[in-house]
Amino acid sequence: MASRSEVEDLSREECERLLASQSLGRIAIVVEGRPQIFPVNYVLEDEVVVFRTSWGLKLERSPLTPVAFETDMVDPAAGEAWSVVVLGTAQDITEAIDTRSVRLRHLAVDPAAPGDRPYWMGVYVREMSGRRFRLPR
Repeated sequence: MASRSEVEDLSREECERLLASQSLGRIAIVVEGRPQIFPVNYVLEDEVVVFRTSWGLKLERSPLTPVAFETDMVDPAAGEAWSVVVLGTAQDITEAIDTRSVRLRHLAVDPAAPGDRPYWMGVYVREMSGRRFRLPR
């Protein structure tokens, strides 16, 4: 564990463990030259961050583009915080027929936002990094 004044860089394995421990994160995409961030419920499987969405900017603008995905946790009781960031490429896997996409669409991804979310998106991990630090008392 990092001391109070240090930031600990997390291993790939720890990043994957922390990503898998959460279900809410944020996807960042670029729309008309400006970054946009959207909260999504997700599952990490086979180095793909999988989420469901409705028609809109995420589905219109992110497929086959570089994106960032982030999740984090602040735990005041433990006195620590962490963040994991994924850089990758987004793909619409709603109708993809490859074995991996078919398997990913069977994951239990339960969106908290109201409304129908019939489209499946995957962020295929290219890079992953994370940091943990102690909170000030």
